[in-house]
Amino acid sequence: MKFIDYYKILGINKSATEKEIKKAYRKLARKYHPDVNPNDKEAEKKFKEINEANEVLSNPENRKKYDQYGKDWKHAEEFEKAKQQQQEQQQYQRQYSGSHFSESDFSDYFESMFGKQTSSRGSRQQMKFKGQDYNAELVLQLRDVYKSHKQIVTVNGKNIRLTIPAGIENGQVIKIKGKGGAGRNGGPNGDLYIRFVINNNTDFKREGSTLYKTVEIDLYTAVLGGTITTATFDGKVKLKIAAGTQNGAKVKLKGKGFPVYKKKDQFGDLIITYTVRIPTHLSAKEKELFKELQKLR
Repeated sequence: MKFIDYYKILGINKSATEKEIKKAYRKLARKYHPDVNPNDKEAEKKFKEINEANEVLSNPENRKKYDQYGKDWKHAEEFEKAKQQQQEQQQYQRQYSGSHFSESDFSDYFESMFGKQTSSRGSRQQMKFKGQDYNAELVLQLRDVYKSHKQIVTVNGKNIRLTIPAGIENGQVIKIKGKGGAGRNGGPNGDLYIRFVINNNTDFKREGSTLYKTVEIDLYTAVLGGTITTATFDGKVKLKIAAGTQNGAKVKLKGKGFPVYKKKDQFGDLIITYTVRIPTHLSAKEKELFKELQKLR
């Protein structure tokens, strides 16, 4: 396997912080994403390399292994385990058989990195290694995750049919088992981790399954009461405004919020805050009437 300098791929140095790694990855991922560069094989290859680099360097444990073992970082645990097992075996043989061993007997120490190990009888067998895990980012709009739906995403040149559950959160990561890199020597495939970026271009603020919205009402409706029509996330509703409604007053519409993640037919609430619009550019007559009201109060 050819050594790949993941630091170089992301354009950072080895002392980069987690924040700097994340910033570099997101910038490059947007630039080389297949949706931005359709049918561009070079961009596709670059996007794959960027994801591989981020998968390693964004995880402190993986980064430590990479810094220590280079291209064979994925097999660090097997490497240490094989080394320990062989040392214990040789110690046992020395103790009970009086045998002596040379440095050449440790050649399997390196082979354990590539899928081989030595059994207690001296025969060779293949070690199974899990494939590399992949990381990807999927950008959606808030309305895209109001209902569960299926979507095809392209990761490392492969199209994957993905079910996106309603109510998924911004920044949430889900695992797709077996959709990572191919395993070695019959080992299982790696997994695919997809991080969701949910953009909100609506009039609603979201906190979990609760939605918030500001609704403006005129002064006269606030004072005298009345009925208004406003939009919720899935349609319009009529609201009765009580006489004397104050600026900043809130009302809760139960069940009119966002879907609760992975809980079918359960929704949060919609919290509406009223803002009272004060009339401007009053006519002389209107000013006169307001003065009369002022005297009455």
